Amino acid sequence: MTLLKNLCVLSLLLAISFTFTHAARFDIINRCPYAVWPAALPGGGRRLNPGESWPLDVPAGTKDARIWGRTNCNFDGSGRGRCQTGDCGGVVACRLSGAPPTTLAEYNLNQYQPKNLDFYDISVIDGFNVPMEFSPTSNGCTRTLRCPADKCPDAYLFPADNTKTHSCPGGTNYRVVFCP
Repeated sequence: MTLLKNLCVLSLLLAISFTFTHAARFDIINRCPYAVWPAALPGGGRRLNPGESWPLDVPAGTKDARIWGRTNCNFDGSGRGRCQTGDCGGVVACRLSGAPPTTLAEYNLNQYQPKNLDFYDISVIDGFNVPMEFSPTSNGCTRTLRCPADKCPDAYLFPADNTKTHSCPGGTNYRVVFCP
């Protein structure tokens, strides 16, 4: 019986270890001279004053995820309110995508097993609201994407523009900077 318990505990620890091995950390940084309310699906949202950052841990296997900045937001103590751009249903912690216009950092983690790749891009298909930089910060992956203004060359401009997605090994960490 003790051997069986030990095997079960060991199996559980290995499963937990594998899950966290391929998770990703996203450091979201506001370098704008104004407050930005970053939102993330998954992840929620919060206020970042100029110079502040938000570390966000995202589970391995996350698909169709995105991070965007919201501007000119006002929320009450219960977390209800509105943003002029990127609003996600009138709440601080987003559970819905932001209303256009939004500059989007999009990603999928640990895809195409057994290759285990992350895919990332910037999209302005839904419009542009905040300058953005999206870059990997680990695993030797170095392709930085920049979108300083509407119609930037590093961003998806229309749905079939499939040359704008880049890949990194699973478990790579990333940085999203507003107003780089």
